[in-house]
Amino acid sequence: MADQPRILAVLGPTNTGKTHYAIERMLGYRTGVIGLPLRLLAREVYDKIVRARGPSVVALVTGEERIVPPRVKYWVCTVEAMPEGMGADFVAIDEIQLCADPERGHVFTDRLLRMRGLRETQFLGAATMRNAIAALIPEVEFIPRQRMSQLTYSGSKKINRMPERSAIVGFSVDNVYAIAEVLRRQKGGAAVVMGALSPRTRNAQVDLYQNGDVDYLVATDAIGMGLNLDIDHVAFSSLTKFDGRRMRDLMPNELAQIAGRAGRGMTNGTFGVTGEAPDLSPEVAEAIMEHRFAPIRKLEWRNAALRMGTVPSLIASLEQKPQNDLLALARDADDLTALRSLAEAPDIKARATNGNAVKLLWDVCRVPDFRGISGAEHASLLETIFCDLHELGRIPDDWLAGQIKRIDRTDGDIDTLSKRLAFIRTWTYVAQRKGWVDDETHWRGATRAVEDRLSDALHGALTQRFVDRRTSVLLRRLKQKEAIVAEVNDTGDVTVDGEFVGRLDGFRFVQDKAASGQEAKALSQASVSALAPHFNLRADRFYNAPDTEIDFTEQGGLMWGKDAVGKLTPGTDPMKPGIKVFVDDVAGADVIQKVERRLQHFIDRKIATLFEPLLNIGRDETLTGLARGFGFRMVETMGVIPRGDVADEVKSLEQDARGALRKHGVRFGQFTVFMPLLLKPAPTRLRLVLWALANGMDDFPEAPPPGLVTVPATRMPQGYYTMAGYRAAGARAIRIDMLERLADMLRTEDSRAGFEAKADMLSITGMTLEQFADLMVGLGYKAERGERAKVKPVDKIMDEVPGIEPAPETVDDVVDQIEANGVAPIAETPEGATEVSAAIPETGETEVAPGTPADPIAPEVEPEVYYTFTWAGRARRAAASEGRGKASEAREKPRAKGKPQGGKEGRGKPQGGKPRGGPKADNAKSHSAGPAPKKDRIDPDNPFAAALMGLKKGK
Repeated sequence: MADQPRILAVLGPTNTGKTHYAIERMLGYRTGVIGLPLRLLAREVYDKIVRARGPSVVALVTGEERIVPPRVKYWVCTVEAMPEGMGADFVAIDEIQLCADPERGHVFTDRLLRMRGLRETQFLGAATMRNAIAALIPEVEFIPRQRMSQLTYSGSKKINRMPERSAIVGFSVDNVYAIAEVLRRQKGGAAVVMGALSPRTRNAQVDLYQNGDVDYLVATDAIGMGLNLDIDHVAFSSLTKFDGRRMRDLMPNELAQIAGRAGRGMTNGTFGVTGEAPDLSPEVAEAIMEHRFAPIRKLEWRNAALRMGTVPSLIASLEQKPQNDLLALARDADDLTALRSLAEAPDIKARATNGNAVKLLWDVCRVPDFRGISGAEHASLLETIFCDLHELGRIPDDWLAGQIKRIDRTDGDIDTLSKRLAFIRTWTYVAQRKGWVDDETHWRGATRAVEDRLSDALHGALTQRFVDRRTSVLLRRLKQKEAIVAEVNDTGDVTVDGEFVGRLDGFRFVQDKAASGQEAKALSQASVSALAPHFNLRADRFYNAPDTEIDFTEQGGLMWGKDAVGKLTPGTDPMKPGIKVFVDDVAGADVIQKVERRLQHFIDRKIATLFEPLLNIGRDETLTGLARGFGFRMVETMGVIPRGDVADEVKSLEQDARGALRKHGVRFGQFTVFMPLLLKPAPTRLRLVLWALANGMDDFPEAPPPGLVTVPATRMPQGYYTMAGYRAAGARAIRIDMLERLADMLRTEDSRAGFEAKADMLSITGMTLEQFADLMVGLGYKAERGERAKVKPVDKIMDEVPGIEPAPETVDDVVDQIEANGVAPIAETPEGATEVSAAIPETGETEVAPGTPADPIAPEVEPEVYYTFTWAGRARRAAASEGRGKASEAREKPRAKGKPQGGKEGRGKPQGGKPRGGPKADNAKSHSAGPAPKKDRIDPDNPFAAALMGLKKGK
């Protein structure tokens, strides 16, 4: 008999490891979902699980963020965003005591009553929930947890006497800013953490504190919800807060939730009050220290069985009262208030007439009022969104773009940036709703980018206002036994007490070479000690620097501006290189890890961006069988494979499989299978670095200059030209996409009888005729060089022969006019030629052979060099006939016996006498046509007439 699903209530105070325990249990199952109270905490837990299991199996879903990989196993969500009905093995709800919260409690209560894991369910929170959980869920097992460290009340302290590693808690934005300003003046600065901050801004501010750039943190009660920080002391600046409706005193259990952030792990912590906050009563202080609080007696509840037939029935179901005495009907939330307001609007009444429309209206009403504007303004925005969704099926792109554009500005003060950040959260939420916008990926990326820019700007503004970096560094130096202060200027020069001692190159100190002996040793010790703050500050700037400030070199180096900060190292996969950082050991493990993380993030994002079309092949679950195998082969070779290496695999691919791969941009060329998008300069440069790295090369070959169709084929490591996007042929290498264009032209030619290069062939390669011949030999063709007399068009001769009237209508007219002018004979002319072998000098004078009648028209002419190309007999690649079927096979059949191989009858015609290549090929201008076979000599007395008579016969 299978084990029955377990339901556990893991209850206890803060710092008992409840969340850590739940994560460990979840990772022991195949699938799991964990719901957390804050977006910030969800991001923290997500990052922790990603570090343990990798990003490919972990999803993050909040109201404003959605990261869902194809093979997700573990879901990290805010409680409101937890997916229902997915049948996960494990389910956990954190901070379950929020069932009693007036604003969000009904959501937590709903999860307590209805959400279960197939094998295990956990409710994590305060022990005050024990009685309520036991009454509602009889089969529950309780697991008590004890705090791992002691928490002690230390009374009241002034801010200027506040110990280091302290967090001061305020309950309004103005209060938080005022405290941070005092700490800047007296202590060198403070980091600021508030629930309204984006995760990006919050993490950047926390890093200031965690890295020791500042020793103080000013925060709202948001830090009470599981955020793990290295805090030794928590001080309350107030014991009252505004709960959205009124000012009220904080309950002892609420104070304990915040005070419990002091002391992490086995480190003891203290809590107290500061500023105008009164001392805690002995009873309250003792209750917090001993974790004794009154049990929660009522849980907020709202009906989950909603009736979507009509708007009134939906409202009635939301107002339905609970049947259990432990449950209390939740007060009207923002979504219900908005629904009541919209229900009276004429446009809403006209549209919300069926179940689908009512459900859509309810989904729209649940868009949070992040902006904190009036209820009427929020309802007006929701009405616009609903009408567009109902009428158009989507939110119009131009309207949404206008809303976002107005917010996308990073100027202004802290308050202005905070408001813009709150506004963009609305559109981030909207973009996350499935089916609300046309291009979800685009709009999610666009809103996320704006939020990131605003977050960075807000972090910068907070740091500039509340952190005096110079004061912070000086105060830290005063703690040393020797009062040594180091200065580093913009160029990296380091001075100690005004004396130059060396320079800072990235995160490595290069000592002044002029010093020697004991002086050098003393300078080194002093500089290293004094530079510790600078390493941390520089690491902070580097960690928050945009990717545009970081780059890789063609030798695998990693640069931050002009400073070398690391290099790439071989990884387990060519597309996943490792990082070696250039950081002095004295900088400390935190700096080393921060630089390493930042560089790893940079190169991972660079690979994901430049090779996105290639990586999408591996993510495409619709690819199966041989197509999937070939797709993985493309990924392994970074998007370029010589066709000869995979001829059998390509031959085995059916048309459907090829079509599926072509949708990803794979092109099956005659010489190469490749992805054209990956031949651009940026992916090519990175591909060569990764290839050289994976092959253990000491000297990485550089990419060819961008834009060149051909480059000299010098001696390079095997595989270089393929990775560079070229194919070596003869003395030069040609870019593979242009080679495929050339191959398309060559297919129309008769490679057995011989053909000559067209102007287009020379044009796309940018080669001279001699270079082109060498290229063709390198591609497997035989090139025969020849010479022939230069020729002039008939119309050119007619222009230059005196007495010939312009524009004769027939060849006979031309012959008659030439004979009438007594033109002297010249060299023999092949029958059927379209050009006359002659040249007309402007003077009319020429040298003639002895015994030849005077010829005023035909001087001696430089011979014209030409090449005839035939296939050299090597086996053609399978790609030569791809997609051409029987027509291609027909072109490869041998000619019928007796057919001439050149001249009028043989040139350019396959078996059956049909012109090869069609009219387009026949009429194309030739740069290297082979010599035509000669007929019997024409009357030497009139060669022009003879030539034109040849035209007449050939017409």
